[in-house]
Amino acid sequence: MSNILSVQNLSKTYKSGNRELTVLDDVNFTIKEGDTFSIVGPSGSGKTTLLGLCAGLDRASSGSVVLNNIVLDKLTEDERAYVRNQYVGFIFQNFQLIPTLTALENVMVPLELRGERNVKKQSLQLLERVGLGDRHHHYPAQLSGGEQQRVSLARAFSNNPKILFADEPTGNLDEETSEKVEKLIFDLNRESGTTLVLVTHDLELAERTNRIIRLRGGKVVSDEPVQV
Repeated sequence: MSNILSVQNLSKTYKSGNRELTVLDDVNFTIKEGDTFSIVGPSGSGKTTLLGLCAGLDRASSGSVVLNNIVLDKLTEDERAYVRNQYVGFIFQNFQLIPTLTALENVMVPLELRGERNVKKQSLQLLERVGLGDRHHHYPAQLSGGEQQRVSLARAFSNNPKILFADEPTGNLDEETSEKVEKLIFDLNRESGTTLVLVTHDLELAERTNRIIRLRGGKVVSDEPVQV
């Protein structure tokens, strides 16, 4: 299998007053198509920053990110947005649904941006797959946290992404709801053959993936396959 994501000598620094704050320091790894992969580490270790750089949401200070054979480093913001729309799905801890749109309309947005046909039918099918076919006309404020995360799951898979980035996807959910959402993530991922990159504090969740990278102070301190 070919690599879907390659990260080489990646660093990210920010100005903090007169000082430079190093959030990521010379990070390297590759991920093959269809793999499942976790990034773990304490708060402030750079996990979410790394995920954002891998997805082209931000630019690195140095180093390179190659996503689906596309070098992200020199792309404009609009070009990176196009790459995300074509190849990437996202799940966020705080759901990031558009509050003025219904569940159905939230799922339809990426498909409409791609100029797809039968957008409503595809979106309804996805909502049915995550168990929300009868809630499609509800707005985010009318849905529980678990339901909102299932809408975001349907939205994430709506463009048949080659890679799915999930940032603490169960961080705001209770244990029972978390288990349901986790099962859906892995079921949908397996059915679609999507590569999964997961940022989490939950080691039990991380151990459901094939491989775990541990960050500390912006550096990779271990990169190991999960022992079955």
